[in-house]
Amino acid sequence: MDIKKLISKAINGDQTALEGVVASIQDNIYYLSLRMLANPDDAQDATQEILIKVITNLSSFRFESQFSTWVYSIASNYLVSEKKIINKELGLTFNLFQTDLEQGLQDPGSLKNNPDYHVMLNELRITCTMAMMLCLELPHRMAYILGDILEMEHNEASTILSISKDNFRKQLSRARTKVTQFTEKSCGLVNNCAKCSCERKLTASIEHKRVNPASLNLANKSHKSHSEIKEALDVTQHSLKTLFLQKSITQYKSPKELSNIISLLVNDGIKRQVISNR
Repeated sequence: MDIKKLISKAINGDQTALEGVVASIQDNIYYLSLRMLANPDDAQDATQEILIKVITNLSSFRFESQFSTWVYSIASNYLVSEKKIINKELGLTFNLFQTDLEQGLQDPGSLKNNPDYHVMLNELRITCTMAMMLCLELPHRMAYILGDILEMEHNEASTILSISKDNFRKQLSRARTKVTQFTEKSCGLVNNCAKCSCERKLTASIEHKRVNPASLNLANKSHKSHSEIKEALDVTQHSLKTLFLQKSITQYKSPKELSNIISLLVNDGIKRQVISNR
């Protein structure tokens, strides 16, 4: 069914339609949250909060824009301005991140004999690539994700962020420059001369619990292996390597654990809509 028809039915109290509306957006919200926060648990919590806002404000959608634009506006505003997200910011900078990357480097040794060795490397590749985004301030981080990773048109992205197109371009350009300069200097996947490489960083990452060999969820759900990404980067044009690395993160679906929560949200949303229509 057409999304606008689903929305109309949902606004009028149709639970099945509301479930359809939520199902059409929850994975996109989760992926945006994951790229912004770089932590699956935090992304799941944020997705739930954003869905609550979408459900409880659905009747305010005026069909004057694309529904996806309206949803991304709600999600982006939450992820950039919500107090509890701001309070969780670590104050990470690219200089601090570089210093961390270059500490504890060593040959993986016996880890190479572990049957999950390449999966662990991929887990590290994914978590490290996402963590780079945390070095950007929240508005610039969002601009980079919308503009380069999700490849949104500048008109749509500026509408989502409630800023002018020129302002969006400036934010995107600044973010892109910082991410590219850091990646080209510090990431061994992009620059063979960089001090850090996934292989040399793996032991320290396990010791610091940044990679958990017993829980390799991101790597196991990834569409590409570490070696596939490395091979692809080897033949990627230099100016595109950073973007390729950032876009190589699988567009993960929202966790199954959200299903029961979403059902409760849908039921609550229906009840609120019925009450508001009385």
